[in-house]
Amino acid sequence: MHRYFIYLAYDGTNYHGWQIQPNGISVQETLMKALYTFLRKEIEVIGAGRTDAGVHAALMVAHFDYPGEPLDTSQVKEKLNRILPPDISVYNVKEVKPDAHARFDALSRTYKYYVTTEKFPFQRQYRYRLHNKPDFDKMNQVARILYEYTDFTSFSKLHTDVKTNNCKVTNVCWTQIDDVTWEFTITADRFLRNMVRAVVGTLLEVGQGKLTADGFRKVIEQKDRGKAGTSVPGQGLFLVNVEYPEEIWR
Repeated sequence: MHRYFIYLAYDGTNYHGWQIQPNGISVQETLMKALYTFLRKEIEVIGAGRTDAGVHAALMVAHFDYPGEPLDTSQVKEKLNRILPPDISVYNVKEVKPDAHARFDALSRTYKYYVTTEKFPFQRQYRYRLHNKPDFDKMNQVARILYEYTDFTSFSKLHTDVKTNNCKVTNVCWTQIDDVTWEFTITADRFLRNMVRAVVGTLLEVGQGKLTADGFRKVIEQKDRGKAGTSVPGQGLFLVNVEYPEEIWR
């Protein structure tokens, strides 16, 4: 049995998220069908995470197993890109050790969220438009409070199947891209369902003067999703990187 990592990107606009859904098309299902088309075997694909409906990935990692002779990974990449729809592309396919796991072996994941203060029709599916410019300097200062905590229940979707709501945030910042666009970057060892969108929504309340730094701390400490801000829409969110230890590679 040989295990392979697939590095891919996708525009999540037309998908009900990464994970297979009973009532809509997913990226995972689309990728599995493409693998079946040329390998002629039912192939299960396990992703590094579960992006929600409408969320994009500039870089997602997934693994699959293949019984038999080792695959020509460059050929797998080429054939997948021919079969997959235009909104999903494969960067690379690499063989890894048989016990390597795309989700559980990930050391960190990085997401970016984009907001704009300008109405611009060609970026509406990749940006969240703000009708009033918030105080981004204040949002940057308060965002660093995330370093001081590990339990982020207040930013988690309710009734999930995870065993712990603990995460370690290692990088967080707002960066201005141009006159009307800002980028929020956050890196952690793991993320909870809806966590990034809830964090951004709560920080926007800080930037709009609705929540103080102490209030932000209180939101985290109360461990109550109802106390945090409204989640921002999915179209501005991108998974951009997943890091792994060197020892997993074949």
